[in-house]
Amino acid sequence: MTVSIILDVDTGVDDAFAILYATRNPEIAVLGITCVDGNTSLNNVCKNTLQVLDMAGASKIPVAAGANEPLMGTAGDLGDASHVHGGDGLAGLSNAGSSRVLDSRHAIELIRDLIEGSKDPVTLVPIGPLTNIALFISTFPKTAKKLERIVLMGGSASGGNMTAAAEFNVWHDPEAAHIVFNSGLPVTMYGLDVFYDLKVDQTHVVALREAGSVSADFAADLIEFRLQSLGSEMCLGDYGAVASLLHPELVGSSVMNVVVDTSQGPGRGQTICDARPDAPELYGFRPGKECTVILKVDADAMVKLWMEQIK
Repeated sequence: MTVSIILDVDTGVDDAFAILYATRNPEIAVLGITCVDGNTSLNNVCKNTLQVLDMAGASKIPVAAGANEPLMGTAGDLGDASHVHGGDGLAGLSNAGSSRVLDSRHAIELIRDLIEGSKDPVTLVPIGPLTNIALFISTFPKTAKKLERIVLMGGSASGGNMTAAAEFNVWHDPEAAHIVFNSGLPVTMYGLDVFYDLKVDQTHVVALREAGSVSADFAADLIEFRLQSLGSEMCLGDYGAVASLLHPELVGSSVMNVVVDTSQGPGRGQTICDARPDAPELYGFRPGKECTVILKVDADAMVKLWMEQIK
C-alpha cells in the first residue's frame, strides 16, 4: 500500500534530500512535482528538480513550473538562500544535462489534474514558499477540497530563522501562507521546532560513498558541501516533512490555531500558534484555523530511514 503525494519544491539542498527519499521509497507514489521561487530562482529550481529526479532514477515523474515571485510581487526585494544552497541552489552541482523537459502545464494545473485523475487520496507536500499552493486553493477550490491533507515544511511555534519571528518559507510569501493556513483544509505544519533535529555528519557521507549508487554519491556531495560551511554536522531539513507523513509514530504533535502575520512590521511572516486550552471559554473567540503542529521527532530513527532509502 502506497501513499500518493504531490511535492511542491524550491529545490535547494534539503529539498533534494526530500525528493531523493520520496521517489526512492516504494511506500510513496510521487504523482508529480511542482516548482516555486524560493531558495533560488524559479529557473534554477526547475533545472535542479529535473536533475535530482535523474539522480534518483525517477525520470518519469512530471515536473511543472509555477510562481516566479510571491503573491505581492516582492521577490526582487527578498532575495534567495544562495548563501545556504550555493549560487545555483544545488551546491554548485547543477547542470544542464537532464534529458527531461518540463510539463507544459502551469504548476496549479498539474496539481489539479493529478488530484482529479487519482483513484487514491492525495496529500500535498509543499516544502518551499506556499505561493503555488495558495494559487491552487484559490483557483480550484472544489479540487482542493478533495485533498486528503496538506503536510508542509514551514513556520514555527517557537521563533524564526529568517527573522527573529519568521521562518524562511512563510516569510517569503506571508500572504500565500495565510491563504493556506486559513483554508480550512487539514494542515500539518513541520516547522523550525523540529527542522534542525535530523542531523548527519561525515560518518553518513562515508556510508553513502560505500553504497556506491548514483543517488548515494549525489547525496554525499550535497552533504559535504554544507559541512564545508557548517562544520561537523548539518540537518536533512525538508525531508522530515515527508518522513512525518509516512511515519506518524516517529513524531509528537499538538493541535493549535495558527495565524500568519501579514503586517509590514517586525513580525511579518510569523506563524502565531495558539495552544491555550481555555481561550474559547474565556473570550469566546480564537483567531486562526486548527493546524497539527509537529513539536517532537525521533531524529535517530528518521535519519536511519533516510539513509536506508538513499543507499
